[in-house]
Order: sequence, then structure tokens, then C-alpha cells
Amino acid sequence: MSSGSRKKANGGEKLRIKLVSGNGNRPLAEDISGELKVDLTRGICKRFADHEIFVELQENVRGEDVFVIQSTAYPANDNLMELLILIDALKRASARRITAVMPYYGYARQDRKPGPRTPITAKLVANIIERAGADRVLTLDLHAGQIQGFFDIPTDNLFAAPVMVRDIKDRYELDDIMVVSPDVGGVVRARALAKRINAPLAVCDKQRKRPGEIESMAVIGEVDGKRCILVDDIVDSGGTLCNAADVLLKAGAKEVMAYITHGVLSGSAVERIETSRLKSLVITDSIEPTEAVKKARNIRVLSIASLMGEAIKRTANEESVSGLFYDY
Repeated sequence: MSSGSRKKANGGEKLRIKLVSGNGNRPLAEDISGELKVDLTRGICKRFADHEIFVELQENVRGEDVFVIQSTAYPANDNLMELLILIDALKRASARRITAVMPYYGYARQDRKPGPRTPITAKLVANIIERAGADRVLTLDLHAGQIQGFFDIPTDNLFAAPVMVRDIKDRYELDDIMVVSPDVGGVVRARALAKRINAPLAVCDKQRKRPGEIESMAVIGEVDGKRCILVDDIVDSGGTLCNAADVLLKAGAKEVMAYITHGVLSGSAVERIETSRLKSLVITDSIEPTEAVKKARNIRVLSIASLMGEAIKRTANEESVSGLFYDY
């Protein structure tokens, strides 16, 4: 957290909000602050010797409309606890409304029971965010749409597609572009982007031996002579993307790029992407890019600060957030 209070928003309009940032993605919070021309609220967030988290707000937030910006990526548990403690501090400081702004919603992949005696952790996280005192949630490209229904408070799920579409149109001729979903589960997301650029759609059908290990992959659709753009919400190990690129090129694709919202990129993922046949991987800064990501030859990062900032402004002004995707 850092200094600030209220300033005039874009276009001279006075935006009466407070922005609070944890350590989950401080650079993005600062960029959103710049977009809104509202300084981050002063405060401290530190660790005791045993790594317990301590938070102290150093500005009055009584009666304020407060937005807490915190991605719950690695270290997921620390960042989640930090978010909960910030919400609790704001609640006890009599904030009028608290919105949890989560550009990346951790634990979203555990959204159902894949077998007996397994948790639905995405629902558990929703429960504890509500119980901590959040009044609403603002997030980006949830892994599964039903997670919105896990909350009993208003939850807005933004889409990175407009940011990606703008970048695609700026960089490529669209005549020979084909959008590809790397698995059957991502078809709806890929189709939505394909419609925005009037491109055909293909699907990679993968069969798994076990979680994290792919047995085989086949292409559904004619990709011969096409420049293929893989679209998904999360890239973690990078294995699925790299395998999909190999399969598409073998099927006759001229080149393969990928546009993924959340660059988790754990373990040796960056090295795997760099040595793969992917021409480029484009991610957003919903998760703070590591130094390895910044230095990678074929990984590029798009900013979502403007998108998130506009959504925050509309929420504060009680305007339509869904309308953002027609205007943005």
C-alpha cells in the first residue's frame, strides 16, 4: 500500500473511491491507480518472524467505497490470506463498501468434484471471501463461468478478449487466421474471440492418461495453410500449448501463436515455451510477470490496467459493467 486519497478521474469527473493494494500484483495496482488518477491508500503489509501477515491502514476509510486489488497467484495461500486480512481491516475500519478486485482468481481450477472425497475449493474460496466481509467481487476470465454462482454477492467476471482482439488486429492480417481451442472445454471462450475477428474455429481434442499428462491430441477442423491462434484462460506448465503447436504444425498450419489470459507459468514452463515451436505466447499482466517471463524471446505481456480501471470506475459510478465490452 502507498500514499493517496481522492483525485479527479478521467475527463475531470471526480471519482470518490479508495484503492488498496496487497502484494499479489503491486505493479498492476499502480497502473490501475494511474489510469484512474486515484492514489493507492497508504498502509503497511508485513510479515512477522513466523510469516504471519500483519496489515495496518494509514488513512481514514470510514464510509468510503473501497476497491482491494489483489491477484491470488503464487504464493497463492499467502496472497489469499493477505486479501482476507485486508478486507477484514477495511470492514473493521467502517468502509461503506468493499470490492475484492481479483485479476486472477486462484483455486478456480478446482471448480467441481472430479472424483469421490475431493473438495470444490473454488467454492470454499468464495465462501471465505464473503465471510471476510467483501460486498462484491470483480475478476477476470474465470476458469469456469459457474464460479460466479458460488458467490452470494454481486460478482462481475470481465473478459480479456477485447484487449487481445485489439492486439491481434494491430499485428496480423486476418485473411488466413484461424482461432483454435487447445481443448474441448475452452471452445466457448475461443469461439467468442473468433467471432470478434470473423475467423474460423478449430479444436484440439486431447486425451489424458492422468492429470497433467496428455496421452494423445487430434485436431478437429481444417488448419492447413492457416496461421493458428490458440486461445485459453490459463497457461501453467505450458505442456498443452506446446503439444497443440506441434500437432497444428504437423496438420499443415503455417505458424502457431497463443493468447492466454493468465500466465501462471510454474516450474520450467518459461523454458518449455522458449524452446517450443510456438512463434509467440501473449499473456496479460493479471499475474505479475517474473523476470524469466520478461526476458523470454517469445513471450509478450499485454496490460489490462485500462480494462480493470474502467470496470472499477463504472462500478463506483453504478454504471453497467457488461456494457464495457460493447464500448471498450
